[in-house]
Amino acid sequence: MILTRILKPVCVIVPLKSTDKRSVITELVNVLDANDQLSDKDAALQAVLAREQTKSTGIGSGVAIPHGKSKVVKELVMAIGIAPNPIDFDSVDSKPVSIIILLVSPLDQTGPHIQALAQISRLMLDEDFRNKLQNAHSAQEVCELLSTKENG
Repeated sequence: MILTRILKPVCVIVPLKSTDKRSVITELVNVLDANDQLSDKDAALQAVLAREQTKSTGIGSGVAIPHGKSKVVKELVMAIGIAPNPIDFDSVDSKPVSIIILLVSPLDQTGPHIQALAQISRLMLDEDFRNKLQNAHSAQEVCELLSTKENG
């Protein structure tokens, strides 16, 4: 799974304006919607928030991967936000997050969804890479870092 094939640079927000979990998720869903990635923004938001209620997607080390499945997409879509100030995300390690990677996938396509989650988790194991992402100053820088890491 190559994330840079899924991620559109216009769907990266640096810095995020939102300062809490729900509004960050909303901000990322809105950027997907603004760039014609969703057929129904509200349904996508509800899918991600419903998943978040079952268990936090804060995976630790300053990273959260909110995600949901919905009929509002025909293929997996992705947005990334970098928070200038860490946000409480009820993470497994109880630490706030700065890197938020949102995924919305079709109801009937489990494979790409799982592969994307696994790839993101693998990439985020690299502390140096996480630090570079957290300190990125632009969407372009985030995309370049991700591309370099995936092609490295």
